[in-house]
Amino acid sequence: MTRFQEVTAELEQALSAISFEKLDISDEVKEQVELVLAQFRRAKGRVDAPDAELYEDLLCLYNKNNDVEEDPDLCMMVAATGGDPEESIEKMSMLLKKVKDFVQTENPNIDSTTAEKSAPTSSSGKASADGNQKNLVIPDDFRCPISLELMKDPVIVSTGQTYERSCIEKWLEAGHSTCPKTQQALTSTALTPNYVLRSLIAQWCEANGIEPPKRPGSSRATKVGSACSPAERTKIEALLYKLTSGNPEDQRSAAGEIRLLAKRNADNRVAIAEAGAIPLLVQLLSTPDSRTQEHAVTALLNLSICEDNKGSIISSGAVPGIVHVLKKGSMEARENAAATLFSLSVVDENKVTIGASGAIPPLVTLLNEGTQRGKKDAATALFNLCIYQGNKGKAVRAGVIPILMRLLTEPQGSMVDEALAILAILASHPEGKAAIGAAEAVPILVDVIGNGSPRNKENAAAVLVHLCSGDQQHLVQAQELGVMGPLLDLAQHGTERGKRKAAQLLERMNRFVETQKQARAQADTQTQDQLSHPPSSANADNS
Repeated sequence: MTRFQEVTAELEQALSAISFEKLDISDEVKEQVELVLAQFRRAKGRVDAPDAELYEDLLCLYNKNNDVEEDPDLCMMVAATGGDPEESIEKMSMLLKKVKDFVQTENPNIDSTTAEKSAPTSSSGKASADGNQKNLVIPDDFRCPISLELMKDPVIVSTGQTYERSCIEKWLEAGHSTCPKTQQALTSTALTPNYVLRSLIAQWCEANGIEPPKRPGSSRATKVGSACSPAERTKIEALLYKLTSGNPEDQRSAAGEIRLLAKRNADNRVAIAEAGAIPLLVQLLSTPDSRTQEHAVTALLNLSICEDNKGSIISSGAVPGIVHVLKKGSMEARENAAATLFSLSVVDENKVTIGASGAIPPLVTLLNEGTQRGKKDAATALFNLCIYQGNKGKAVRAGVIPILMRLLTEPQGSMVDEALAILAILASHPEGKAAIGAAEAVPILVDVIGNGSPRNKENAAAVLVHLCSGDQQHLVQAQELGVMGPLLDLAQHGTERGKRKAAQLLERMNRFVETQKQARAQADTQTQDQLSHPPSSANADNS
């Protein structure tokens, strides 16, 4: 423990000495370093003299072989609830879970026999996440706030918090209508997969030599081969035969039936892919028959819901055909092509492939001229693709910024959420920042910070942070438009990210005001000096 405290103090001292202004690093990196520094300072401030004694007590409590008498203080805590102790017990169980993880980290030999017996290994020789993670400290961001376990299928609720899908579903099924962590009312029960966090968890597992956690049902594809009945398999094979017949009518009807079968359930999606339908559907993407083309791209969309099918679709060379449909197909086909690209881009390496295929310009076109559904599909695909830095410039050069700005000011305001989310991503790119600044976005952003939803306020503040970085013109403009009041409110009542962005903006504005005051004071001093000490040449002329 003492050594840990020494290391914490040394790291805090080293990070405090860094001068960010002299380093050519982005605001996002600065923000992350500042967060880490704040954590070190809090850890340093929590150092207590009896830490070692406390550790020994906790170790004693954890030791299963020791008969520990019932703690009277613990009984008092339970009795103090004034009735049903369930709430206190739940809090204590969460605390003891953290204590257990801490003790096992400091003493890996505890329960090692049990761990060795129960920890399965994968075919590659790696310990599974459930077995080997006992010897690792799982980052808090990777734990479900409800179960405190490593998340397998992280999802985002309407407040922006992330939970394990099964845990939050049980919470909602129990009749709760609030966010477990923030206690804010949930505006919607929709659960959005957190693909970025899932990718980070997988990378962390790989770096620590353990098998990434599998999503519930994700191993279905390896088992589902016999899930379909022989009659269903025969039907699928007959449909595939029609796809290869060369008869346009047969191809259209077969593609339509496969589209419906793939939509129906996961077993069908696996069976259809195993039967070899994907390459045949890819070939139909270039057919001149618009209805067949629509069926084919929609069937691929439905098949892509299965995680294992995503790789098969990409390896079959589907992306150029999907982009072709996105450019030339019917409106419904274009919408479903955009949705397919979004589904495939969930896999990080596919973002690069799709971006390089020329998909971004037609997505921007659909965002501009599509139906309401088409705009939504295009926006979600663009958002996901632009997570990859290399695609951001392509989106800006395709003219997405003026379209997003127009969507922000539409009377119905149905695309404000999506437009701000994409702007927040693009603002971190030099071309994106320049284009947003040229679009005179500051007045709109200030208005959203003052009157938007919590998530929109957060994204608007994030965009403004990038615009004001190294550009005093936008900073002055935002101040003149009265952004200080809304920022102060956001810093107190916003989302966690919104609070950070507001604090960054307030710090920059205060620093700018202070610099202006110093400059004015220096100018006043120089003027007074000139008045009190006239030039010597004037005296010489008078003499």
